Amino acid sequence: MSASDEDSMVDDDGLPYLGEYEGERNEMDERHGFGRAKLPSGDTYEGYYENGKRHGQGVYRFKIGARFTGNYLDGKKNGEGVFLYPDGSKYEGSWINDLREGWGTYTYPNGDTYEGEWYQGSRHGQGVYTYKETGSRYDGTWFHGRMQDRGHLIHSNHRYVGIFEEDKPKGPGKYVFDAGCEQLGRYVWKEEESMRENEEDEAETLVKAMWEGKEICAVDEQKNMGVAT
Repeated sequence: MSASDEDSMVDDDGLPYLGEYEGERNEMDERHGFGRAKLPSGDTYEGYYENGKRHGQGVYRFKIGARFTGNYLDGKKNGEGVFLYPDGSKYEGSWINDLREGWGTYTYPNGDTYEGEWYQGSRHGQGVYTYKETGSRYDGTWFHGRMQDRGHLIHSNHRYVGIFEEDKPKGPGKYVFDAGCEQLGRYVWKEEESMRENEEDEAETLVKAMWEGKEICAVDEQKNMGVAT
């Protein structure tokens, strides 16, 4: 979502039309200090400016119903801020150059939440994703929005500890049960072709993670946080 003042409109003098503005200005007649603006798009902004650009704390309201409350730097969202989206989702955390980056919490429209690290707008680094419907959660590493590398998939009475790749478990891992036992094993990826509705449709290859487990045994407390090899 763009929050730029400079929409593609031109005034009678052939200059970019920046909308209505009421507030402080500097010696160059640029917006500077505190002010209120209504942009050509119908969006509004109330907050601080520096040399014509949003800079400091402010509230930007989008015509479509979204709202950002937080810090700007040189016209872009930078630092801490809260973004409320039209679909009911919410992000509260750090921003760099208009993108979610650093540490933050995102609440999705279905009630799921992610709390952790972000990079260029995607879940990236360490974080916890909690599924509202089941209460299960993934606690581990993310790479450009997907579960990747070491992680824990935690359910109500057991958890899986292992390696993930592109949101799926892969390779060695183990299931640890609250009853005090565990099962070592590994996930193997197997390709399957999806059903085609019409003969002329191209078949889509799906990858399924299949668990190959060994005998269930008592939990080894000293290795309880490790991964089977």
